[in-house]
Amino acid sequence: MPLNIPDKLPAIEILQEENIFVMDETRATHQDIRPLKIALLNLMPLKESTEIDIIRLLSNSPLQLELDLIKLSTHVSKNTSIEHMQAFYKDFPKIRNQKYDGLIITGAPVEQIEFEEVTYWKELTDIFDWARINVTSSIFICWGAQAALNYYYGVPKYQLDKKMFGVFKQSICDPKHPLFRGFDDFFFVPHSRHTEIRKNDIVNISDLKILSESDASGVNIVASKNGREFFFTGHAEYSPDTLDKEFKRDRGKNLPIDIPVNYYVDNNPDNAPMVTWRSHANLLFVNWLNYFVYQITPFNIETIE
Repeated sequence: MPLNIPDKLPAIEILQEENIFVMDETRATHQDIRPLKIALLNLMPLKESTEIDIIRLLSNSPLQLELDLIKLSTHVSKNTSIEHMQAFYKDFPKIRNQKYDGLIITGAPVEQIEFEEVTYWKELTDIFDWARINVTSSIFICWGAQAALNYYYGVPKYQLDKKMFGVFKQSICDPKHPLFRGFDDFFFVPHSRHTEIRKNDIVNISDLKILSESDASGVNIVASKNGREFFFTGHAEYSPDTLDKEFKRDRGKNLPIDIPVNYYVDNNPDNAPMVTWRSHANLLFVNWLNYFVYQITPFNIETIE
């Protein structure tokens, strides 16, 4: 949360130069506060695990949030019970006339299928269009990021020779970007994907900016310059044992799978995972909620446009 200090205090300018957010008395007295409405479109097969991952990160903010779980009306989940879906999820058509302060769209296990061949592509692109006029700021994760970048900007995806699998060191391209306030010089993010987007396809798009990247895993976070869209190619939200479960599942099926990079102690899958991404993941989502949702969204949510 911002620190509220007296107007024109000399410290304001110095702190802002250090990329620290401060709020003077004038701005503070004109702020109205209400719960933030966040929508989660969960495209992952194991809905409940993903819910826990995302809610864990959102709950670290001191802001009061109201979360709506959204599902596609054109797709039926095969890995989560009907009872759970009916009890907790809303079909997109039932909420499309509402506005939200924030939206998160997860990845999905369809990355090796052409975008237009995904059975729910039409409804998903309807949601992409809806988000641009009904949501203050959106996060798209992994395949969700690839899909949104392709639909909004024509950015292609590319098949990898082998799965990008492990925890990879990321460098920050713009240390003064508010998304990285409080970050160290570099941070780690889990990745688990068979496809990628490439820097050369993004740098010439004037509306986009690469915020972080890795020599090993490539582009990591891309943002629209107006702060309304963030595209995460990795899984900062992953639980400590997510990659472990995936590795052992695929190995048990005799599928080709490498030991996840930078994950197990001594690179030995018999050892416990090393969790190196959790603190930055928490800060990443808190910064998004604060600087790109709470500080930007109007008090009257109906005026989002």
